[in-house]
Amino acid sequence: MIPFADRDGTAPSDDTAVTIRGRVQHITFQNPDTHFTIARLLTDPDGHRVTILGYMLLTGGGESLEVTGHWQEHPRYGAQLKVTRYQVLLPDTVDGVRRYLASGVIRWVGPKLVERLVRHFGADLLEVIEQRPHLLKDVRGIGDQTAALIEDGWKAHHAARHLMQFLQDNGLKPAYCGRLFKALGEDAVALLQEDPYCAVDEVPGIGFVVADTIAGHQGMPADDPRRIRACLGHILDQAVAEGHVFVPESQLLAQSQRLFGIETEALAGMVDAMVRDRDIHVSDRETDRRVYRMSLYEAERGIAARLNAMLALPLQEAAVSPETIAATVIQRLAIHLSSAQQAVIQGVLTHRVAVITGGPGTGKTTLVRSLHTVFHAMGQSVCLAAPTGRAARRLSEVTRQPAATLHKLLGYNPMAGGFEKDQDDPIDADVFIVDEASMVDTLLMAQFLKAVPLTAVLILVGDIFQLPSVGPGNVLKDIIASQRPAVYHLVEVFRQAEESPIVRNAHRVREGECPDLQAGHSLDLLAPFHFIAAARTGDVVRTIIDLCVNWIPDQYGLDPVRDIQVLTPVHKGEAGTINLNQMLQKVLNPGGRQRPAKFHPGDKVMHLRNNYSKDVFNGDIGRVTSVAAAPAEGLGVDFDGRRVDYDATDLEELTLAYAISVHKSQGSEYPAVVLPLLTQHFVMLQRNLLYTAITRGKQLVVLVGQRRALDIALKNDRPKQRLSSLRQRLIG
Repeated sequence: MIPFADRDGTAPSDDTAVTIRGRVQHITFQNPDTHFTIARLLTDPDGHRVTILGYMLLTGGGESLEVTGHWQEHPRYGAQLKVTRYQVLLPDTVDGVRRYLASGVIRWVGPKLVERLVRHFGADLLEVIEQRPHLLKDVRGIGDQTAALIEDGWKAHHAARHLMQFLQDNGLKPAYCGRLFKALGEDAVALLQEDPYCAVDEVPGIGFVVADTIAGHQGMPADDPRRIRACLGHILDQAVAEGHVFVPESQLLAQSQRLFGIETEALAGMVDAMVRDRDIHVSDRETDRRVYRMSLYEAERGIAARLNAMLALPLQEAAVSPETIAATVIQRLAIHLSSAQQAVIQGVLTHRVAVITGGPGTGKTTLVRSLHTVFHAMGQSVCLAAPTGRAARRLSEVTRQPAATLHKLLGYNPMAGGFEKDQDDPIDADVFIVDEASMVDTLLMAQFLKAVPLTAVLILVGDIFQLPSVGPGNVLKDIIASQRPAVYHLVEVFRQAEESPIVRNAHRVREGECPDLQAGHSLDLLAPFHFIAAARTGDVVRTIIDLCVNWIPDQYGLDPVRDIQVLTPVHKGEAGTINLNQMLQKVLNPGGRQRPAKFHPGDKVMHLRNNYSKDVFNGDIGRVTSVAAAPAEGLGVDFDGRRVDYDATDLEELTLAYAISVHKSQGSEYPAVVLPLLTQHFVMLQRNLLYTAITRGKQLVVLVGQRRALDIALKNDRPKQRLSSLRQRLIG
């Protein structure tokens, strides 16, 4: 007899694997991205109600299943069967076929069409669809198009189930099924059997480890050339993810041998093969050869070539005196420039490429507005740009001039899969001013410079003390270090900014000094800067929740979702983005708790990777406006007044954004910022990270945590070096 849960609702005490059959009565929860499902099963033959949970591709009630798994006891919901393997049992009766198709297994087949098909074919209907689909046209009202839709829908559904079973059989969670099926289609299993590593390049979010697991289960030899190539690519891609542009060859070979057990000779031979195939480039200029992904090698070389070409062209100097500059700015902007600011503007006017860098309150925005005005008065067309949508909107707000993202300027064409603007069709402008330039990585800067006319003027504006770009390279810092363009370091903090405790403390942190914690020592004071001491992680988290829900909205009148941003150094752990988002979602958007989905209407969400076809980019924050009744249909998100729709397979590009990483906050400002500081985040406690977080706050910054963690961050001024050759290439 099959060991079901005891009559009192508890699970059997042993851990024996059990197999049961039954019909799905109701799907309680299903994640449309990973297909993790909780359902109620009516068992055969005695009709017990059993809760099953696991990764299953189910479409609705009525499906007959055979499931294998282990009983577990949930403290609230009682006995549940955790499914490790399942199989859909195709019905062989008329009623069974009717229920099965009515559950929605074929997207295009509704209840009325199901009834007509069942009346015509009876219990043989499923066999007809699979083996003799041409007979479907014998049914009144079904033509070639409808028959083809039914056949294709049936094939797609069963191909997806076949893929899910394949993943389970190869030691992987079926959570990857959606992404793999979307990218590889109905032939996914055949393609993965032929070459598991095709998934690494073809499917976003599917890494080497997943492909290597499949390869191992398929019996691929450890020294198979496809595996060696994938191993080397994996090490290179890991380095790129950490911000490096190249990897020393000795390190690449040593890591590959240590991690994956491949002989050095075989690795070296594959390096040569990848060079011949132009997958990578190896530089022989150094003792320890540098290995680049070809795209990064060409991008880094392209940046240096374009900048050096611009710097080599003589610039007709504008005969503009400081007095004229000051008068123009006063007349048009009502801004009184200091003598130092006038000197910077006059200096910029004499250089084709210039960099302006400085911290908060040093007048970067004033200089950008003034430069725009002066160039415009000289009859020059000026293009204002920033790396992200939020940074571009902020630039437009403070300058009162149009500003665009670099991606928008470059005109990405999703149909062609590339940018429309380049050296053959450059952006039409005389002067380019790029704000938040420290956020621009190697690939984006290379593409942008291709589209900047060599005869134009380029001004890069940024704060090199902030965190570097999320993508590879440290472009702005390398350009400054090369000493090739003119560089203007702004150090004077102007009086109005100096009065701000946030600005004052940001500069103290930049110099390694402890911020002034006295002004905000009492939560009863409406001070702009606070440090709240909390020794335990749980206390830190509870304090953050209370700040966001009660204290900040009550004391400062700020909206808890729109105006308050929790920043944290890490993703995992009690004070990481994942847990904080779950907790903040419960208290800030409680109306969604009855919905069995990750996202609820009203949720604050962030887009995680550049999606040019949707015109949404990494770090963009929006609000969920609608969630379809069936989770598989996706949701709608409002990004600053523009609705973007996501289907089920797109949801991996979204995450909750009540709490985000400090890295993701770059280029943005928020009325209020809350930051946990804990010694358990030791690896991430860096001065530039703390500085970046503080400079994101406009009205209020609250640090919550341990004083020792604050001291660690202040002392740690040795951010991890990024391997790049840009400085040397610029020097020549």
